[in-house]
Amino acid sequence: MRRTVYDADHEAFRRVIRDFLQAEVVPHHQEWERTGQVPRRLYRRLGELGVFGIRAPVAYGGAGEHSYKYNAILIEETTRAGVGLGAAPIHFNLVLPYLMTFADDEQKERWLPPFISGEMMTAIAMTEPGAGSDLAGITTTATLSEDGKHYVLRGSKTFISGGAQADLVLVVVRIPGDERRGLSILCVDAHSPGFTVGRRLEKIGLHAQDTVELFFDEVRVPAANLLGEAGQGFKYLVHNLAEERMTIALGATAQAAAAVRHTVAYVKERKAFGRAVSTFQNTKFVLADCTARVRAMQAMTDKALDLFEAGELTAVDAAACKLFASETAGQVIDQCLQLHGGYGFVTEFPIARLYTDTRVTRLYGGTSEIMRGIIADDLLHRPDSV
Repeated sequence: MRRTVYDADHEAFRRVIRDFLQAEVVPHHQEWERTGQVPRRLYRRLGELGVFGIRAPVAYGGAGEHSYKYNAILIEETTRAGVGLGAAPIHFNLVLPYLMTFADDEQKERWLPPFISGEMMTAIAMTEPGAGSDLAGITTTATLSEDGKHYVLRGSKTFISGGAQADLVLVVVRIPGDERRGLSILCVDAHSPGFTVGRRLEKIGLHAQDTVELFFDEVRVPAANLLGEAGQGFKYLVHNLAEERMTIALGATAQAAAAVRHTVAYVKERKAFGRAVSTFQNTKFVLADCTARVRAMQAMTDKALDLFEAGELTAVDAAACKLFASETAGQVIDQCLQLHGGYGFVTEFPIARLYTDTRVTRLYGGTSEIMRGIIADDLLHRPDSV
């Protein structure tokens, strides 16, 4: 199906990114997966290319573009190339919206120029050992000093993507004595005394992206590093969830499409019983089913992109998009791996990496069960919404 979601400028950006990935990422990616992270020079190169600043204001060194579709193209192209960019997607897909929406002018002046250049990398720390999807369980605290000049941060976080290389971490906290108002977000200098990066978590996928534990032992954080207003953190997190979930859906869709492409190439070359695997009726039927599912995913995520650009993507729409794309991607990639036979279980084949990398899309950004709850609650209140 012909896609109409991108214009000529978007496609020109796609060509730049595709060439960059082939020249500077693909040749080194296997080594980055072995080491568990990408080199810092990659972030600086992405900064030089203008990737981190596409949606940032010109006043801070950005391009001033408002279209999220450039981010979507980067997701599609990295997936097509079979590579990852380490913590870069966390940096510009997840953290930037918080800074753009809730940081004050002084904070933007401090943080956006190095953010855009790639000299300062960022991460966001929400999840704790006892608090995942349930943000109400967060126990990390930030106590305001008597003179009101700084907070003292105590607690820990886990499953923090990009945490090992981050210079600034947005930490979701509770301020004692202010429980009535809920959560707050502090922007914490990762080089502060008492800030410790714990063990690197060994994952089944996304091996070029570090995921770590973080510990805060009496970390002093300037009061000027409070993002927005105290007690408004939950509202800020909810505000950005639709964008985050749409981003995950875009990634899952791109992964499923890549799986089909890799599988078509494989079955045309692979022979069994004296003929190409592609000639068997079962192979054709499986590929046809997978292709139909990918096209449905693509139509849904393209629609979500257009709605987001128009400011009309609802939390329920985003939840439905993430649920459908992540669950369907898992089904498609599993069937594509099956067509590879035993080679699908060998990590040198792209399908194996897609199989493990995609699994997390049903977990982060809210599990599939959480998405189902959001959709069902809306349906029960608005039965005509179907």
